[in-house]
Amino acid sequence: MARYLALRVAQSLLTVFLIVSTVFVLVRLAPGDPAAAIGGPTATTEDLQAIREELGLVGSIPQQYWHFITGLLQGDLGLSYSFRQPALDVVLERLPYTITLAGAAIVLTALIAIPLGIFTARRANSAWDVGANVGTIAGQSMPEFWTGIMLLTLLAVVVPVFPASGFTSWSGLVLPAVTIALLQIALISRLVHREMAGNLAAPYVTVARSRGVAERRLTWRYAFANSSIPVVTALGTRFAAMLNGVVVVEVVFAWPGIGSLVVRALETRDYPLIQATVLVTSLLAIGVQLLIDLLYPLFDPRVRVGKAVSR
Repeated sequence: MARYLALRVAQSLLTVFLIVSTVFVLVRLAPGDPAAAIGGPTATTEDLQAIREELGLVGSIPQQYWHFITGLLQGDLGLSYSFRQPALDVVLERLPYTITLAGAAIVLTALIAIPLGIFTARRANSAWDVGANVGTIAGQSMPEFWTGIMLLTLLAVVVPVFPASGFTSWSGLVLPAVTIALLQIALISRLVHREMAGNLAAPYVTVARSRGVAERRLTWRYAFANSSIPVVTALGTRFAAMLNGVVVVEVVFAWPGIGSLVVRALETRDYPLIQATVLVTSLLAIGVQLLIDLLYPLFDPRVRVGKAVSR
């Protein structure tokens, strides 16, 4: 277990390092000049050169990369060009908002998608199943920006039940969380339906039913237990993706999270802020994936970390 964990942590750190290094090079190869974005259209050549020197952009890319790596090892990712604060501090200040939004959305998804998928799997080819399929296909087809705008119009403008933007109270969490969850519910419920339908039709369930095992126990203890790993994997993967910032939803609802921060960083060519955002979100996403791997044995005793079980 310890060896497996050490290996996975080493792989994760290497992955984060490669991601951050790639982003460092790509943002500098992309068109645009941070000095021009800061100086504005009236800045002279001398002004732009002075700004570049202040920002540390006068050296070659390898020189800038070495300066970045030495700072990274010391926990210093540089000053944000637009906020004039340490870039890491700016990201960590926004991070709780993104975690709150992602957590609310994934909990809502799990609470609705899992029972819905089980319900339709037990009633395969019925009117309930057809209706749920139509609903989930519609949920997958609706873009998040459109869903967000419709919810915003209906429940914040026409019928002002919830705040239109920001996070001034917990009620402000409802609309963005529902907007994100609608698509995830459609995806996860279809996955649960497929896995449960296959397990409910499996011979071991038929044998257990013939022995008089209650339907509730058959559903949850037998079928769902064997369907849990792909479901948990999908939920964890979607949660990790949300931690990277749900850009469209955060912009629509003016949510002060990482997604809207990334948009601003890209618009202003804020290299330190982009790099700090990528570093933090990569660590979170990979950490979630590692946690999911470690939780597998709890859902399926046949899974053993670090060894394969052959039968």
